[in-house]
Amino acid sequence: MANKNIKNTVKKVQTKQLKVRRKVPKGRAYIVTSFNNTIVTITDPEGNVISSSSSGIVGFKGARKSTPYAASRVAEDATNKSVKYGLSEVDVFISGPGTGRQMAVKSLRNSGLRILSLSDITPIPHNGCRPKKQPRN
Repeated sequence: MANKNIKNTVKKVQTKQLKVRRKVPKGRAYIVTSFNNTIVTITDPEGNVISSSSSGIVGFKGARKSTPYAASRVAEDATNKSVKYGLSEVDVFISGPGTGRQMAVKSLRNSGLRILSLSDITPIPHNGCRPKKQPRN
């Protein structure tokens, strides 16, 4: 009987751990533009993601996701999320054939980030896939 009373009087206290925000003055911005969407990911120099955004997250649907305006809004959203970490300089890596490539880079610059380098990392096929075999007639 005494054991039950002891168990009831012991209260569990949950302590909330505070999140420690890292200060990241320099990072990398990866812009992936396809014919249907634009995705911007901002990382620290080691590759750990600080913030990311896409056209769908910002609120565009359907054919409007692939527009240059949507790409600029995506870049602004990702930059606003990463400024909390003290980010001020980025190396930009662009990939893909989409229409929002230039607008995404412009809005990164206009939203306060200093662009140190700009690289196009779009994969280019050297010889392509093996062609289909010829049909017999």
